[in-house]
Amino acid sequence: MTPMTLGVGGFALLLTMMGARIPIGLAMLVIGAVGSMLIMGPMGILNGLKTLPYEHFSSHTLSIIPLFLLMGQFAARAGLSRSMFQAANDWLGHLRGGLAMSTIGACGAFGAICGSSLATAATMTQVALPEMERQGYRGSLATGSLAAGGTLGILIPPSVVLVIYAILAEQNINEMFAAALVPGLFAAISYMLAISVFVRLFPDSAPSKPKTPMGERLRSLIRVWPGAAIFILVIGGIYTGIFTPTEAAAVGAVATGILAFIQGGLRWEGLRDCLLETAITSAMIFFIVLGASIFNSFLALTQLPQMTAGWIVGLEISPWIILAGILFCYLILGCFMDSLSMILLTVPIFLPIMMGMDFGMPATDVAIWFGILSLVVVEVGMITPPVGLNIFIIHSMAPRVPLMEIFKGILPFLAADIVRVILLVSFPAITLWFVYFLY
Repeated sequence: MTPMTLGVGGFALLLTMMGARIPIGLAMLVIGAVGSMLIMGPMGILNGLKTLPYEHFSSHTLSIIPLFLLMGQFAARAGLSRSMFQAANDWLGHLRGGLAMSTIGACGAFGAICGSSLATAATMTQVALPEMERQGYRGSLATGSLAAGGTLGILIPPSVVLVIYAILAEQNINEMFAAALVPGLFAAISYMLAISVFVRLFPDSAPSKPKTPMGERLRSLIRVWPGAAIFILVIGGIYTGIFTPTEAAAVGAVATGILAFIQGGLRWEGLRDCLLETAITSAMIFFIVLGASIFNSFLALTQLPQMTAGWIVGLEISPWIILAGILFCYLILGCFMDSLSMILLTVPIFLPIMMGMDFGMPATDVAIWFGILSLVVVEVGMITPPVGLNIFIIHSMAPRVPLMEIFKGILPFLAADIVRVILLVSFPAITLWFVYFLY
């Protein structure tokens, strides 16, 4: 059996094991190890296993992941999700659909600190859904806005998935964060516009409430300013070069920890729970990274990514058609897989293809632009029926809302996503201008 045949067979077997619900990290590790052994022999794979984990996990770059995860744990303990939602509600709640818009704004703000879409969706559902139901919002709009708002955690920096992509693509983390900021804000604004259009077409889906007095609005800003200050400190420090991303993550974790202690949400038991949850999540991510590293080394031995890229480039098909096909694959995979697994599995195959295409820009710009596009489409896949992971997170926490109602509530946001993806593909400058501005 040739290495190329082994590569194709290994990839097909990986998809089969994923369909059988075997953890993707374990599946990639086993297939990568066995495939490498068939090519290099038992001693070759043993030597690889001796050195590969150390080479990956001795890098200080990966320390940013547990630090940002710990920052998210402390942020939840500090009650930032509730204070952010309340502030957004005080300023936007009097508009028709304003409470749903507040949910989007709070999801974006909390996702920026938390860095996880699933955690953002789950946390904000607990905070916002009871209030929307109390005010008479239709279940489809309430749950749809929560599912869509939860996806903002992938894109708005700091984002763990964005860090992983930067490491895989060998790109500067600072530049990836800069590239993600404008598309992330664009996503939040487009969701709010989708809500505005929807409530005008269906006025009974979202009542309005009396305008909050200016004094209460200002008090809500006072309550939320510590979280905003931490976000500005972390992201501003990265963009201005005061901190490296790892240093910024450490500063953010310490700052949110102090805030959680002051707010009364962090005592010895809470600290233990935060550290334990961070350790468990970090171990899960690192195990997936290890499995992906071994599987990607196996693919490199088979030359499958390089030969696939060369074959596609040789077809002389328009690069834009190929890009559309890749984004469609991400959309389909997003219905069944989490964002981290998708990025680890596909970037080693898709990125060489993209780098070999002529999009009229330098290869580094292509890598940054493609990274943001892939994350955007991954986030769309997380709310795409019939499977979207965020939809089922919301449904598990609000079983009283029928699943079909949640699917209906997602449709306006999917329409906004389609428009947004078209604009980001058609105008790469939307993604890249802030990178050029800063660096």
